[in-house]
Amino acid sequence: MICAFLMDTNFSPAAISSVVLLAAALSTSTAFLEPYDLLYDNAVQAFYNSDYHNVVRYMEGALSSYAEVRRTRVRCRLTCQDQHPFDETFMDLRFSDAVLQRAACMNRCIEEKLGSQSVHKVSEDVLQDFHRRIPYNYLQLAYQKLKQPDKAAAAAHTYFQANPEHVEMGQNLEQYKDLQGVMEEHFVDREARPHQRSFAAAVKLYNSGDYEAAIGLFEEALTEYYKADVECRALCHWPQRFEGYDYLRYRYSLYEVISDHFTQVLHCEHECVRDLANRPGRLSPMENYLPLHYDYLQFAYFQVNRLEEALQCALTYLLFHEGEESLMDNVDYYREELGHDSKPREVSICCYHWGGPLVYDSVQLVQNSAALNGTQRVLLDHVMSEEECSDLRHLAHAVTMAGDGYRGRMSPHTPNEKFEGATVLKTLQHGFEGRVPMRSARLFYDISERARRIIESYFLLNSTLHFSYTHLVCRTAITGQQDHRNDLSHPIHADNCLLDPDANECWKEPPAYTYRDYSALLYLNGDFEGGEFIFTEMDAKTVTASVKPRCGRMVGFSSGGENPHGVKAVTSGQRCAVALWFTLDPLFRELERLQADEVIQALDTQSVWGQGLNINPKDEL
Repeated sequence: MICAFLMDTNFSPAAISSVVLLAAALSTSTAFLEPYDLLYDNAVQAFYNSDYHNVVRYMEGALSSYAEVRRTRVRCRLTCQDQHPFDETFMDLRFSDAVLQRAACMNRCIEEKLGSQSVHKVSEDVLQDFHRRIPYNYLQLAYQKLKQPDKAAAAAHTYFQANPEHVEMGQNLEQYKDLQGVMEEHFVDREARPHQRSFAAAVKLYNSGDYEAAIGLFEEALTEYYKADVECRALCHWPQRFEGYDYLRYRYSLYEVISDHFTQVLHCEHECVRDLANRPGRLSPMENYLPLHYDYLQFAYFQVNRLEEALQCALTYLLFHEGEESLMDNVDYYREELGHDSKPREVSICCYHWGGPLVYDSVQLVQNSAALNGTQRVLLDHVMSEEECSDLRHLAHAVTMAGDGYRGRMSPHTPNEKFEGATVLKTLQHGFEGRVPMRSARLFYDISERARRIIESYFLLNSTLHFSYTHLVCRTAITGQQDHRNDLSHPIHADNCLLDPDANECWKEPPAYTYRDYSALLYLNGDFEGGEFIFTEMDAKTVTASVKPRCGRMVGFSSGGENPHGVKAVTSGQRCAVALWFTLDPLFRELERLQADEVIQALDTQSVWGQGLNINPKDEL
């Protein structure tokens, strides 16, 4: 099945009107590039008319036009930025003048090269089609019909890179491999980003032991990365879509409009870090992407006995991950061998750090993945205030039930501790019935949403993170059963696969919750003994990081076999936390959470007061 949008082959009055407007725009322009949305529409029309020559003609033209619009905007932005700098203009009217001069410059530049800008405004649907590489889906079939299998294979491969779940395209690719005249070099990604292509090739050479060749490609990848970073940031300086409102429709002052605009520009520029590290068709970016170049390079230079360059690259890596022990050891070795120190390379690391915004001003990053000796890990403080921790602890004492969330088992992981839990929906029911303050029940709901937003933002996810399960849980040491304990409060495990330490594997199959993608634990207290959260190696024995719970501290991590974890024995007192599991697949959203959302919405609108709420909490996981 070809992924395309069926379109009426008859021209509507609106379409005729757009042609008239297009003609009017052309008459006043000194240059003209055919709009890619119009070419795309013509190609789709040709496809449904089985006119495959014109499918190729118009679709290749649309892709060329799309790329040219992007290149022109980047060139104009950078040119006008140089002509109208902001240096020393951040006061009085001079800054506003520079902003307006730069905007006028960009408008002139664009229209000189492309024609009227209004012609090149396209719908969000068309933009999404190009981002998803839908044009290549049409092209692969058109080239196939025209008996050009080499070009069909390239189009199919390009589409499949961004849509790896597309079963039919995968089958098409297998068929192309068996066709006469189609060779391996025909399977190219026409949209491959130069910095990612060079990096991937460099890693292959590095892994094969060809360090000299790998160095050349890693250096090329860095050059291409910084070039792509400049281009990405340049594209951020166009009109932005504001979350929640369209600021252009508000009658704000010039200063307010400029301020709002640059706030969004800064957000967009920060997103460039994620964009450049994200491969097509993937939901999340490659972690530690830019610093990893320097890590590979320092070792590759060491292997070819170029210690000066190795030291510079190691020092550069430490700009991103200050104090990382293994790199510090390497730096000490290089300095000793060389007999002198060096300086890190000059790199553009404005706004770069692994991890996205923490969303809330109070939240503090304590340790990232590198400091926690793993991948996709983070430790944060001040996610909650002391008062909020206290409120949730009182709530836990009032609503949690022994065995809730553990299929009724009071001591599911160890006979030496008692486990009690409650879900968001259950606490809202208690609040509605007046058994606990509704404010406290609402706090549990709000705090869990706060945690979700932080995890989604920090791990730079390209897709919405949904709740899979939310649990307010306390584990209490049982008096008289703590002597000579050698067990764990929660054995070492992974959250979405079955950990097999002997095989050094984690099997992603039932009964594991295979749909879980990220996990978080938000602690309410630290006044107990034991109970440290630990990460381990796949052997379930070697501890790689340990976290001591305290009020407002949250540990977040990806749920797979890369993050085996457990909890040390709670030997005295009670340890309480909000446990959260998330999924990127909306099909596996937590049903109780959806019901809780409806309850909160009803309470906010006060549309159900006096009618009763239909709440049916499910106690078991």
